[in-house]
Amino acid sequence: MSNLFETAGLEEEAPRPLADRLRPKSLDEVVGQDHLLGPSGALGRMAQLGRITSLILWGPPGTGKTTIARLLAGHGDLAFEQISAIFSGVADLKKVFEAAKARRMSGRGTLLFVDEIHRFNRSQQDGFLPYVENGTIILIGATTENPSFEINSALLSRMQVLVLNRHDDAALEELMARAEAEIGKALPLADDARTALKAMADGDGRFLLNCVETLYDLAGDETLDAAALAQLLQKRAPSYDKDRDGHYNLISALHKSLRGSDADAALYWTARMLTAGEDPMYVIRRLVRFASEDIGMADPEAIHQALAAKDTYEFLGSPEGELQIAQAVIYLATAPKSNAAYMAEKAAKRSAKATGSLMPPAHILNAPTKMMKDLGYGDGYAYDHDVEGGISGQNYFPDELDRQGFYKPVARGFERDIQKRLDYFARIRREYAEKSAARKAE
Repeated sequence: MSNLFETAGLEEEAPRPLADRLRPKSLDEVVGQDHLLGPSGALGRMAQLGRITSLILWGPPGTGKTTIARLLAGHGDLAFEQISAIFSGVADLKKVFEAAKARRMSGRGTLLFVDEIHRFNRSQQDGFLPYVENGTIILIGATTENPSFEINSALLSRMQVLVLNRHDDAALEELMARAEAEIGKALPLADDARTALKAMADGDGRFLLNCVETLYDLAGDETLDAAALAQLLQKRAPSYDKDRDGHYNLISALHKSLRGSDADAALYWTARMLTAGEDPMYVIRRLVRFASEDIGMADPEAIHQALAAKDTYEFLGSPEGELQIAQAVIYLATAPKSNAAYMAEKAAKRSAKATGSLMPPAHILNAPTKMMKDLGYGDGYAYDHDVEGGISGQNYFPDELDRQGFYKPVARGFERDIQKRLDYFARIRREYAEKSAARKAE
């Protein structure tokens, strides 16, 4: 099977990057994806049977998507075609489809690998459909973005989505060991530097091997510690795109950590977002939302802490203002939780939509004209401040609507005290209703 350099028209003896020299020659050499490539994995079973189907390989950069596609073509005795959605257009696709049709006439299939397939627009993605359906091509698309959002539903329904994992510590260590075997000597790294290098790679095997090659070229015989390594290599920016899947994954992780009262995890996800370049005001807006949605009246001070983070950050900026963000995160994570106010709002809206245009009861309507007084507006209204206890118990719902119960406090935080008040108010309303019924019966 040809390597990437042969595909590019280069001679075998031409210098090749370490990552290409270490490219797996069989599926069992691929690291970090045992859940797919093992005997019970989806790709492992396909390879054993030699029956390759159209796939979407979804995973972070440097996890082996291109390599896996190339090796699958060999297991299916398929011609391998590769294009990139970044550099290819309609004309390129037509050439690939025509070549695939010609091969099919001679009895051989074609596996078309499309890197960054999510970069194709909808009409370009639709162009694959007839060729996938009639078997002219086996399509394998690679994407770092969520296929649910980036791939047309019609095309997605004809392909199986397989998720590749970012390389964990063990997988990165295996790649480093292979590099050392290929070069013939150990990496010039102290233990802390070796750990730091894997952290820099952030799960990207290709990036790791490029760093390893740089180290062999530049470090010489000197053994580097973590500080020296950081000076030699530029630190890799965390994988994060503010308008893509990573953005929503991290903010979801932050919100759920807060809801689960895990201050340490919430601080971690906050730091992940801020160090990746997220707008601190976006994080603060989420904290304000969380304070009202997930804490509410269980701790009314929570919203003030979140808004204090906004005011402080606007006043101080970064990095000093980020300390107040951290304080708000800690406060929200450790505060008692309740979504009772959130659920009450939703229930009230549903009831309002269902009941249409019911009028308020006449006794709570103002009567600025004689006609309105004659119609009974304001008749019998009890001014609550003049009543002992400050609550009359009158009905404030429409006469045609039974009393509704939207707000149901939890037995946590400040809402425990609110529940006591609500129980008292309910008793006063029952007594008022009983007295009103008795007066009508007389």
